[in-house]
Amino acid sequence: MKKVQLVLVFALAINLGIAQPDRWQQKIKYVIDVDMNVATNQFTGTEKIDYWNNSPDTLNRIFVHLYWNAFQPGSMMDVRSRELGKTELGTDRKGNTILDWDSRVKDRISKLQPNEIGYDSVLTLKIAGIAQKLVYHETILEVQLSKAILPHSKTSMDIAFKSQVPIQVRRSGRDNAENIRYSMSQWYPKVTEYDYQGWNANPYIAREFYGVWGDYDVNISIDKTYMLAGTGTLQNANEVGFGYQVEGTKVKQPAGQKLIWKFSAQNVHDFVWAADPEFTMQKRQAPNGPLIYVVYKKVDSVEAKWKALADTTVVAYPFIAKTFGAYPYKNYSFIQGGDGGMEYPMATLIKNFSIGTAIHEWMHSWFQGMMGTNESLYPWMDEGFTTYAELRTSAWLRRDTTAFPFTNAYDSYFRLAKGKMEEPMATHSDHYNTNYAYSSAAYSKGAVFMAQLGYIVGDKVLDKILLEYYNQWRFKHPNPNDFIRVAEKVSGIELQWYKEYMVYTTKTIDYSIGDVSTENGKTKIILKRNGLMPMPIDLLITYKNGNKEMHYIPMNLMYGTKPADEKQPYILHDEWKWVNPDYSLYIDGNVADIKEIELDPSKKMADVNRINNKISVP
Repeated sequence: MKKVQLVLVFALAINLGIAQPDRWQQKIKYVIDVDMNVATNQFTGTEKIDYWNNSPDTLNRIFVHLYWNAFQPGSMMDVRSRELGKTELGTDRKGNTILDWDSRVKDRISKLQPNEIGYDSVLTLKIAGIAQKLVYHETILEVQLSKAILPHSKTSMDIAFKSQVPIQVRRSGRDNAENIRYSMSQWYPKVTEYDYQGWNANPYIAREFYGVWGDYDVNISIDKTYMLAGTGTLQNANEVGFGYQVEGTKVKQPAGQKLIWKFSAQNVHDFVWAADPEFTMQKRQAPNGPLIYVVYKKVDSVEAKWKALADTTVVAYPFIAKTFGAYPYKNYSFIQGGDGGMEYPMATLIKNFSIGTAIHEWMHSWFQGMMGTNESLYPWMDEGFTTYAELRTSAWLRRDTTAFPFTNAYDSYFRLAKGKMEEPMATHSDHYNTNYAYSSAAYSKGAVFMAQLGYIVGDKVLDKILLEYYNQWRFKHPNPNDFIRVAEKVSGIELQWYKEYMVYTTKTIDYSIGDVSTENGKTKIILKRNGLMPMPIDLLITYKNGNKEMHYIPMNLMYGTKPADEKQPYILHDEWKWVNPDYSLYIDGNVADIKEIELDPSKKMADVNRINNKISVP
């Protein structure tokens, strides 16, 4: 009987091991050739794709993104935009109703004419010479495989496609507001990511992206008057010229009306390019970092501002590398194009020379560019962490070491939390009820999540967490728990409670100071938790003689304490059990000696009602 039991236990262990394998990632390689017709704004292309199924699963079908099919009247993107635009958010100062439009989209897609729409049409998709069955779901192509892709195997696909570049509406397109001819993002048939949660075949409605780590060789044939910039490193710079050539090289372009631009990129999850006959370029070499290209349409009145942007990125890089990790690729391009700012591997499309926007988009090279989170599921790990990094970098550039750089992010989150539209940050980016709730959660609350973590574990510890996160998870797909586990291991503090409250609920923080009295020769201070989210407490007491005293109360779910600030050591008190709404703090001394008591003097705790955080003692 015991032998049978042992056999069963052993078999169960094996099955569990198979059912719960270590994290794996798919891999892909694209060789893409396209021929652009600048007169018709159409192009034809071929893709040779090598796809490695590193999963333990047999794949009977694959899904492919065809993003530009969204830019057609009646598409999901069109309908979604018009429906969200019906939601009233309130009124402006003049009493006008504010609608929940994405101002860039509104109802523009519904009005596109046949020569203005976008489309991606897969003409053929073959595996081993056999045409596969294709089922269109607007922006998602379902490929029903004639032969399954087995676990830990490789397959190759050959795709022929034809596309039309849409009038620029959102991110992609032609002839944008700055008259950039082509902003070529989401432009090619792109295999969707398959991970431990299955296929991520999200229809495109203008939100976020997620892709397979891989290598790209992209060859673009276009009228030779056009200058290009994009993801990757140009392989034939001395042939195309336009400032890419090695200094001193005499460029000899081939005969004919077109040039073929050959780009190569390794270990990225997307590819973007832009083109315009009036592009010009600034080049800068970051110290111990990448070669930076700033590509824009030359206008004499703003030329100095584009140059200033290029200069600033070089100044910023050493701080960025020290704080968030080194940039691993050879080059990076800031390209005028798109509809504001949108990040892609090794490049960004930006509307203008805004240094703040440029820094934000460049920081995406870390958060989502290298730490390749599923930004559809976790947009706050993408936009929020990037916003945090942008604000820190911008403060460093200003040499501002005293001001709190996250005030605007906190204020934005407070407006969201105090309103009626907040949804948990765990909400899929496509499924927020309003554009407002999505953007406030992803950008603002996500930044607060990171800044407030510094309050919990200490700012110096947070910096160690950021670098360890970079070291462990670059070129991978981290999720919220992956980040929290790094933070726990580095800090020695348990943080699951923090993730659960901040990500999966809309509960808020609100602490206040209650009665202050004398009891048994000591000062007794009653602290109150009015909100539903518990936190550790920093309490600063200022005495009438000018002395200051920091008191620290850990929260019991932390099972640890943050290190004391060297400039302001704290007095450690017993933990506050999260179920208790009140806490009695006893300190030596007389009430009459106290001038002021303040909760969270750093303002890093996201307390939604700070009016009751500070009192003066008569």
